[in-house]
Amino acid sequence: MSAESDMEYSDNDGDDYDYYGEQDDCDMETVDRSKSDPEFFLYSCLKVEEVEKLLNESIELLSNSLQITPSLAKVMLHAYGWNAQEIINKYRENANEVLVYSRVKPRLPVGQANSSRTNCAVCANTPLLHKYSALACGHYFCNDCWAMHFEVQIMQGVSNTIQCMAQDCEVRAPEDFVLSHVTKPTLRERYQQFMFKDHVKSHPQLRFCPGPNCQWIFQAWTREGARRVECRGCELLTCFSCGAPHHAPTDCATIRRWLTKCADDSETANYISAHTKDCPKCQICIEKNGGCNHMQCGACRHDFCWVCSGDWKTHGSEYYECSRYKEDPNLANDSQHAQAREALKKYLHYYERWENHARSLKLEEQTLASLKSRINQKVMAGEGTWIDWQYLWDAARLLKRCRYTLQYTYPYAYYMEVGPRKELFEYQQAQLEAEIENLSWKVERAETTDRGDLENQMDIAEKRRTTLLKDFLEFNTNNASSSTKV
Repeated sequence: MSAESDMEYSDNDGDDYDYYGEQDDCDMETVDRSKSDPEFFLYSCLKVEEVEKLLNESIELLSNSLQITPSLAKVMLHAYGWNAQEIINKYRENANEVLVYSRVKPRLPVGQANSSRTNCAVCANTPLLHKYSALACGHYFCNDCWAMHFEVQIMQGVSNTIQCMAQDCEVRAPEDFVLSHVTKPTLRERYQQFMFKDHVKSHPQLRFCPGPNCQWIFQAWTREGARRVECRGCELLTCFSCGAPHHAPTDCATIRRWLTKCADDSETANYISAHTKDCPKCQICIEKNGGCNHMQCGACRHDFCWVCSGDWKTHGSEYYECSRYKEDPNLANDSQHAQAREALKKYLHYYERWENHARSLKLEEQTLASLKSRINQKVMAGEGTWIDWQYLWDAARLLKRCRYTLQYTYPYAYYMEVGPRKELFEYQQAQLEAEIENLSWKVERAETTDRGDLENQMDIAEKRRTTLLKDFLEFNTNNASSSTKV
């Protein structure tokens, strides 16, 4: 996932699904996974026909209960977030209030002067009386003007919210009234397509898959916190709550702020890290061609970290210092210019690591494709079956899953307030990063790595990932607005 593609919620090549290495369909997930998977979320993937059936059930229930037309039922359901039972209860208490809130009726009665049929207020013509029409508000206009009004609105993508033509009138036109004036087949079809999209968008339990040209629709029962859903059609990994690429442990509001910040060219254009660096020991220019940040100079064999250029041996076994941003204790006493410079320095620290892991993911996709090709060659050569080499494939997919989670820890850390909780998070983040780099090193040398050693490293990396998510994803879900720093 490149920096540019991260700016667009729907731009995805379908490989995010593989980051999680799950080939099951995305019907209702089993309850057992909720015990081991901190990102577990109950949802369904539905086809258009299934969603139409679901919507029609609500429309029929409301229409039969209140003895109203299906078109009026749609207007009311759209206004009340498709809560049919709430509408029924409120309608029995005060029908007029429900109709006004749904914009089926006007708030105030329309005067006689405003409902005249002597001439059309739009075109000033005087057609026959039977060629006038009005909504519940009583504003009469000729049918030709209604047809033109609806055509213009539909061509602009408006459907459920088409209003009366009268000035300041908010009464909405129901579907049957619109279709009675729209005769062009292509326009009628376009209107009904927009109606369906509006129904889905206004339904709190539904969300379109943001994948390009994807027709699948997610159904779930909550929109709080980072909620992972995977499309059965395009295999896109998405957050149900906000429609962005899945971003745990970062919450939806924070990832929106982060992506907006990253899209600001004035802050990033001149500071994005280059794809090459000099070896800290012999100064030979080195190009990064793999996902692992453990680099070894081909000339002097010096081992160093791609992120901070420090000696690899000094990173230690507990955590990487280079993943932790060090606040300046004297910042509060510095000038405004110095504070601005420090703020930019902090942003670049996190952005460079965010972007570095995005590039590593792209490079590891190449590693995964290469590994799959090598496994196929071994199977064709009779050197075992696919099952014998499955562990290599599993290791590469796990690596992508872990690095994907690690990438989204940096926006989370950037907006965290300084304190014990941030120290804990950065400690766990650094531990995860250390194990990911160890796993990446072994995956890139998978055929010469001991299988037991590789599988042990896989277990350690996944445990680091799930531990971090369990500690911070649940907290973040319950405190979606805890980060207030801009």
